[in-house]
Order: sequence, then structure tokens, then C-alpha cells
Amino acid sequence: MQRHFIEFTTPDTAVMMTDTLTTPAKNEVLINVHHSGVNRADLLQRLGLYPPPTDASPIPGLEVAGEVVAIGEAVTYCSIGDRVCALAHGGGYASAAIVREDHCLLLPDTLSSEQGAALPEALLTVWYNVFERGLLARNETALIHGGSSGIGSLGIQMVRAMGATALSTAGSQERCAAVTDLGAEFVANHSEGNLLEQFKEAGYAEQINVILDIAGGDIMQANLELAAPDGRIVCIGVMRGMQSEINLATLFMKRLTLTGSTLRRLDTASRAACFQAIRAHIWPEVLAGNILPVIDSSFPLADVLAAHEYMRSGRHFGKLLLECQVS
Repeated sequence: MQRHFIEFTTPDTAVMMTDTLTTPAKNEVLINVHHSGVNRADLLQRLGLYPPPTDASPIPGLEVAGEVVAIGEAVTYCSIGDRVCALAHGGGYASAAIVREDHCLLLPDTLSSEQGAALPEALLTVWYNVFERGLLARNETALIHGGSSGIGSLGIQMVRAMGATALSTAGSQERCAAVTDLGAEFVANHSEGNLLEQFKEAGYAEQINVILDIAGGDIMQANLELAAPDGRIVCIGVMRGMQSEINLATLFMKRLTLTGSTLRRLDTASRAACFQAIRAHIWPEVLAGNILPVIDSSFPLADVLAAHEYMRSGRHFGKLLLECQVS
């Protein structure tokens, strides 16, 4: 199948290329990609700051949605003609992609391909970090930083669907109100005043069991102060810097767990296990309409640099997507 795809020949140059995809292997499916999700990891890869694993496609793009047009001989979950969304091991910025069957989710008629493309990376990120590494349980409280992001907006809904209380942060009064509408019980404005004091005034200081931090930097000590005894803090991003100065006494006096992860380094079997759990615990809530992605806008594949710049600016609310069919 002929494929159009994006290649970054320099950090500031995106070129549309064409090649032909091979037949999918026995456990893989070939997808005619309608939309692809844009993630901050893609920007870092373009700049040479986040190289893909050696076994991954050098083409950027980690999540896709579209129609299955070919399947491997051992595939049983997907059929030709199915509408799916899927996690890609690179190769998502393209009009066609080959992905593993066990990294796919079948899309119902109630979800568009745009909505589908906004789901895989965020679902996996939140499930693995909040529920597996963070061990969030029913009736506990979770703080999902950056509630206006694609991960944050979906994470808040997932936390609520699993019977826990969701808290968040955002950068303006308008964004705080919109994140509250997603189901957060309290949203602190990180652009106005001290985060720690805002959560104290709301009654959540030292009451938060799990914190998902996409920022790092100077916010880490506040995370330690806000966490409940035996709390779990999972760091997955460093938007506020890669260096943090923390008081270790807070860590051991509260018996806190501080951990982190990058999904690109998560092995194939672990990803598949996460998708199996998502199908069991989260996908029914998606099908029922209780968890829905928030989409800011879609860009033509050829305008990928504009999509990246919009993400870098931080003006978006929710997910950014690429329209991958090229005429």
C-alpha cells in the first residue's frame, strides 16, 4: 500500500515523502490512517531531544485512527473494514501505518476517527502511571497536573470513572472553569498565587494519594508537601525543568513514593497488558459516553510544523490532531 509520510529533514523542515508499506506481520494490522495524534514527544523527537528506540519507526507519530485494510494471519481481534484507534511504535504521521493488533481498540459508531486518534496515548499514559505505577484505588484522591492538556483532560475523566476524586491545575480562570466542567473537584490556577496555598485553602493539603506530574522542575516540592502519607508521585514530564530541589525529609517522613516513566521505553508485552486492562476497565466507560476526548483542532498533515508550534505555544485546550489523508 502506498504511504505518504512526514520526514523532518532538519528540526525546522518537514517534507512529505512517499513509499510503499509491506504486508503486516502475523500479529499486526495495516491501517488506512484518517487522523493521527500530536504529542509533546513528537516535538522533542523533531528537535533531536527524544530519539526513538532503535526498534521503532523513525517517522514520528504515536497514535492513529482509521480503517483496517489488511491483517496478519494470526490476528483475531480486528477484521478488515473495522474502524480502530491504535498506539503506534512510531510511524503515525502518515496516511497508512502498521501496528500491533494488541495495541488496537475497536471504535464504535459513536466515536469519530478524530476522537479515536485522541485516545490511545493518553489512555495508556494515564492507566500505566496513575493506576499501575500510582496504584490509585477507589475513594482515593488524585491530582492530575495540566488539566487542559490531552492527557490531563482525559485523566480527570478516567479518575472519576474509577471511583476516585480528581483534582487538577490549569493556567487561567477560564481554563480552571473548563477543567472543573470535566469533573475535577478542585482546580488550582498555577498562574496566580502559590499552588500549595491554594490546595491548603481548599482542604486538600496532605490529602492527595496519587499525583501525576507533567511539569517537573520547581513544582516537585509542592507535590511532596501536598501528598498524603504513603502517597505516590509519578513524574512523566519536565516542562518546568529537568532539575528539582526537594526536601528529602518530606519524602521519608511521609513514606512517599517518587517514580517516573517514559512510555516509549515500555516493552511491548507491558503495553499490551495495559491495553487489555483498558478494554476491561476504561473502554466500557468510553462506549457509554462517560469518558470522551477533548479536541482543540486538527491540522492537515502537511501543516505539521504549524501544529507543533501551536502545541509549543500552550494555547490549546485538549488534543491536537493531524488529518492524514493526502489528496
